[in-house]
Amino acid sequence: MITAKIIDLSGNAKGEIDLPDVFDEAYRPDLIKRAVLAAQANRYQPYGPKMYAGMETSARSWGSGRGAAQIPRIANGSRAARVPQAVGGRRAHPPKPEADKTEKVNKKERRMAIRSAIAATIDAELVKGRGHRFDAQLPLVAADELENVAKTKDVVSFLQNAGVYEDVVRAKDGRNIRAGKGKLRGRRYKNKKSLLIVATCDSPLMKSARNLAGVDVVSVDALNAELLAPGTHAGRLVVWTESAISSLGGMFE
Repeated sequence: MITAKIIDLSGNAKGEIDLPDVFDEAYRPDLIKRAVLAAQANRYQPYGPKMYAGMETSARSWGSGRGAAQIPRIANGSRAARVPQAVGGRRAHPPKPEADKTEKVNKKERRMAIRSAIAATIDAELVKGRGHRFDAQLPLVAADELENVAKTKDVVSFLQNAGVYEDVVRAKDGRNIRAGKGKLRGRRYKNKKSLLIVATCDSPLMKSARNLAGVDVVSVDALNAELLAPGTHAGRLVVWTESAISSLGGMFE
């Protein structure tokens, strides 16, 4: 049985807790990757042109005898249209909005992926391999009083006392401007992922911690592989509350 220390808001140890068997799960990066990619594919938003895009034009061919290619040209002009081989014509093979991009994962495989990703959160080498910066012993279990913290500055104080605030600073400093045209489409910045805080239910903590750079706050029953392994890479830095740890037993069996 693996045990972990419980720390209060000041970062001092106030007891121990037995970790559930889910933390003994084998590390399965293949299943974790499948589950994360499926989650990303299943929220993919279809896009593509309407059925007659590029065809609604006045273009007609001039026919033979004019010393010009017999391709459709717009009325009262000479610019080509409609045909895909001409400049200004329609696309030959545009994206198909009716394409099915979803992916399926077996229920047992998806649950095993979540269990494996949970177990990976206590492996210090995997967590540091993701780039997280921390000076604490894993797993990091906080007392339930953390869930009632209503001010962001108090969350910051706890993270500093727990030795993990440096990772939030890393995420804040790692914000970069995206390369390419995504800058024009509402995705100007690329943000780093920092720590994940797992609580039991909707609480003041959900609002007080969500504005910190790279920090995600989630209830334990909403855990998924993508939250635990962003970008398919397991070993995210996680702060658990005492009640969240107690609720894990048997949840993903």
